[in-house]
Amino acid sequence: METTWMAKGNCADRDPKIFFPSDGIGVARAKSICSTCPVQAACLEHALIHRIDHGVWGGCSERQRRKIRKQRKVDAMLAGSALFT
Repeated sequence: METTWMAKGNCADRDPKIFFPSDGIGVARAKSICSTCPVQAACLEHALIHRIDHGVWGGCSERQRRKIRKQRKVDAMLAGSALFT
């Protein structure tokens, strides 16, 4: 698993607990750190590919990542069905 990008993240020098909050205020704080991160897209993709269910990754909460995975599944199904039309 390629993770060298992690060292370039805004989170690299912060307490990991920040990114595993227990409330909405904590989620907002973590997302604000992620918002200017140079590896935000790689981080989010890592969490999606590895189905990481906890914490804020790539600026997205657990709920947001579930929605993204669900939408990608729908998009893939629609793309597959377009091949037969």
